[in-house]
Amino acid sequence: MSGAQPQPKAQPQPQAKPPSPAQPQTEQQPHRPPQAYPSPDGDRQAAAGGRPEQPGAGTVRKPRTGARTVPRTRKARLRVAKADPWSVMKVSFLLSVALGLCTIVAVAVLWMVMDAMGVFSTLGGTVSEATSAEGNGGFDLETFLSLPRVLLFTSLIAVINVVLATALATLGAFIYNLSAGFVGGVELTLAEDE
Repeated sequence: MSGAQPQPKAQPQPQAKPPSPAQPQTEQQPHRPPQAYPSPDGDRQAAAGGRPEQPGAGTVRKPRTGARTVPRTRKARLRVAKADPWSVMKVSFLLSVALGLCTIVAVAVLWMVMDAMGVFSTLGGTVSEATSAEGNGGFDLETFLSLPRVLLFTSLIAVINVVLATALATLGAFIYNLSAGFVGGVELTLAEDE
């Protein structure tokens, strides 16, 4: 007998089962819900030759025929922080000039209508009788309210209005800028239909 001891038999290792064709191997990826529109990442991967992350990511889902599509409205809240006095002065000057021209035309048309109706002659006769003394005639209203004189007076008022409106609007822009520095300005909510 020799001094060698018998070695215990090694237990057979269980062999790994080959995957059956019924159970394909899948990589574990986090769950992502389906999207209505393709993601920009999937389009980039498809353009680079890779596979998009989701099947059908390159297709756009069409709305159902029976579904009612309501247009969405985007809203933006903006603040008027500053009004440029130079631009306010230019705009107010042009608007007041247009208003002055409209006033002159309206007064001329109104005078012609009243003259055609005989208002000035009737009123002039009444004023002339009321203001006449024993030897001299009364006040001649028709001469005083002639068309050139009325248009001259209206033009003078329109020029004064242009100067005052332009100055007041420019001063208002300066005052608005000062007050907007303290309180932040006027907030506007703008809406855009898509």
